[in-house]
Amino acid sequence: MSGIAKNKSHSSVPLFRLFSKRNPIGVDMGDDILKLAQLENNDGKGIKLLAGGSRSRPKDVVTGSIIWQKWAIDSISELTTNGEFSGREVTAALPASEVFIELIKMPKKKNDKPAGNTEAVLSKIKRKLPFEAEQAMIKYIPTEQENVLVIAVERTKIDRYLAIYEKAKLQIKSIDVWPAALTNSYTSFFGRRKTDVETDAMLVDIESSRTNTVICRHKNLLFARSIPIGRCLLETDEAITRLVLELTACRRQFVSMYKRGQIGRLIFLSGLDADKEICKTIAKKMEIPAQMGDCLAAVQITNSQECGVERRKSPSTEMTSVQEQGQSGWATAFGLSLS
Repeated sequence: MSGIAKNKSHSSVPLFRLFSKRNPIGVDMGDDILKLAQLENNDGKGIKLLAGGSRSRPKDVVTGSIIWQKWAIDSISELTTNGEFSGREVTAALPASEVFIELIKMPKKKNDKPAGNTEAVLSKIKRKLPFEAEQAMIKYIPTEQENVLVIAVERTKIDRYLAIYEKAKLQIKSIDVWPAALTNSYTSFFGRRKTDVETDAMLVDIESSRTNTVICRHKNLLFARSIPIGRCLLETDEAITRLVLELTACRRQFVSMYKRGQIGRLIFLSGLDADKEICKTIAKKMEIPAQMGDCLAAVQITNSQECGVERRKSPSTEMTSVQEQGQSGWATAFGLSLS
């Protein structure tokens, strides 16, 4: 699997899915919320939450600003110092809004592998990039049937986040991507039946300002897209209909790119903060069997207060502390720790 091209100033940082005996801390730097989680295998008895924590970005702090960088460094330092985290090694992901994703067709070589290198892939998508192609760090994932999932990030933003982690005294194990993290959570917690191995599943993670969706066949990542419609906007039937139309467009593109592609399961990975009635409406309109995927309920938690998370549903959508975060958005952080 080809990795994102390394930036020269951080050439020693390994990228994407490296392994060690101890699970790393998963750092999900979301658009609105910073979440950290560390999981561990409990002697073959399942997966245990070792530690977790989160902080909401203050409304007056602009993402990308100097003040925001200081807030991120201070928040990470506070959480890792006061929490029950083991070690300083982390697997991190950038916010979905910072990541460009496109599914493209690439011709095959004679050996039946997708032809393609970074330059060839870049030439296919450079006109669609929201930033200068020269600043792009590209990762491309050959999937199936000559399809390639392209992931691109602006180089300066990668450097910005790496600088934050370094100043917070974290050791970067790898920079992963949110689609892979969601797939990790699905396969670890909800895709363990025999039939799941051959089932195309659509994963839907409704966050405060965005909805991230992945289509995978067990561990095989096939499609991903981030939709700028989140929980805060889903207050009207019109907004819900818009989200359904966007998810339907994702399914339509998936079916057009993969012969015999058919989504058999719809799994909401947003935890208890996702409105069940909204999820039911989405599933009904899309006519796909669905289930709620509560990641916190799928892991063992000895003491929720010591771990830094609460099993209770957050009392409001405007969350300001670890306790108020409740179940929201842990699928990405958990998946990163499982990388």
